[in-house]
Amino acid sequence: MKCIGCGITIQTDNPKKEGYTPPASLEKEEVVCKRCFRLRNYNELQPVSLSSDDFLKILNGIGTKEGMVVLIVDIFDFNGSWINGLHRFVGNKDILLIGNKSDILPKSINPNRLTNWMKAEAVKLGLKPVDVLLVSAYKGKGMEEALTAIDTIRKGKDVYVVGCTNVGKSTFINRIIKRATGIGEVITTSHFPGTTLDLVEIPLDDGKAIYDTPGIINDHQIAHHLDENDLKAITPKNELKPKVFQLNAEQTLFIGGLARFDFISGERSSFTIHISNGLTIHRTKLSNADTLYENHLGEMLSPPSGESIDKMPPFVRHEFSIKKAKTDIVISGLGWVTIQHPNVVVAVHAPRGVDVVLRPSLI
Repeated sequence: MKCIGCGITIQTDNPKKEGYTPPASLEKEEVVCKRCFRLRNYNELQPVSLSSDDFLKILNGIGTKEGMVVLIVDIFDFNGSWINGLHRFVGNKDILLIGNKSDILPKSINPNRLTNWMKAEAVKLGLKPVDVLLVSAYKGKGMEEALTAIDTIRKGKDVYVVGCTNVGKSTFINRIIKRATGIGEVITTSHFPGTTLDLVEIPLDDGKAIYDTPGIINDHQIAHHLDENDLKAITPKNELKPKVFQLNAEQTLFIGGLARFDFISGERSSFTIHISNGLTIHRTKLSNADTLYENHLGEMLSPPSGESIDKMPPFVRHEFSIKKAKTDIVISGLGWVTIQHPNVVVAVHAPRGVDVVLRPSLI
């Protein structure tokens, strides 16, 4: 018997292990494990002993089965939510690439330009999807088009929905279930990485199934260094309101206490920051930046706060000489800074292990 919420095998022997449920719960129509029950009703996350390798083994098993793959990425964190080497795991299956959370991007973005950008980036990253679509699983936007595409591409075969932690896979599948049955929130969803623990099977009318797979843990995303409250703070829920700063050389911006952006040299320039609306940005002189961070981390410069301060690794400095205008510097899981003018030198300080990468401007 499997937990309908996260896919883990149900057991009644050991309350401290994954999959535990009280024996009396086995008589219910829908059985969920204690972990899912606590997460759904109290927003309380119990840790699990599964590792990144355990999740990869589950994903690897898909390669031996027939079907199509739906790869879901978080459009707010496209690079950070990408699964490197996916084609090695899933074989020669058709892949539909879906960018989720499209509702948080500014409405000024042209959807066609965005899907073309996603196609080009996917090819650079070694993947040639059959099609690219945008959805907001949370709001149901774009779901009809996605379902039509899935039904066309799968050709009567099974469907495997894959992605990294927190890209919204389970929310996406809950939308499909609600559309078909009218029942909502069957699969457990949360802000927390690693909510789905094993394959969750949703039967289809033709005898095949859609499978929700555990999210692959990308350790280079900043979410893995934060506690519950700080994780909510960095996760956008509404349309992003870009913040534009006119800076002179030798000025610094702090994104809470999670990252630092230094404008080292160049003419006075514009920098646009795309992050969750609730995060605060502080401007200071480059010469004052180290002292400000040491004295005010966790207070004026927050998040991090509480337990996150101890969990967060020290900053690592990444310096870039930007030759082209309209270049993004992406801090994995936190957001990005768009460099509006060419010929500037900047540096980004981010927690050790968190990816900082360049890309052509998304917006």
